[in-house]
Amino acid sequence: MTTSLTADVLQDELAVSVARVLAAANRKAEESGIDLVQSLISISQRGVDQDWVWRVNYSPKNYIGRRGGDLIIDVDPNSAAVTQVLRGQ
Repeated sequence: MTTSLTADVLQDELAVSVARVLAAANRKAEESGIDLVQSLISISQRGVDQDWVWRVNYSPKNYIGRRGGDLIIDVDPNSAAVTQVLRGQ
């Protein structure tokens, strides 16, 4: 299913920022061996004022009876550069 983004969506700076951050985090997650389709993905902000990052968390959808295994990726909202990668145990 291909969908074109409307002009109002492309003018929404927050939506575009989240999309860029998620694309960068997804690339890093796949490089780290994460199956994106089998992951629960959450995004949150971390930090204060101008010094904050988006934190993207990948955890298994089938988490019953499992411990750890999460992958957490911090991404700079301005450059969409990965700033930190944390792997749960």
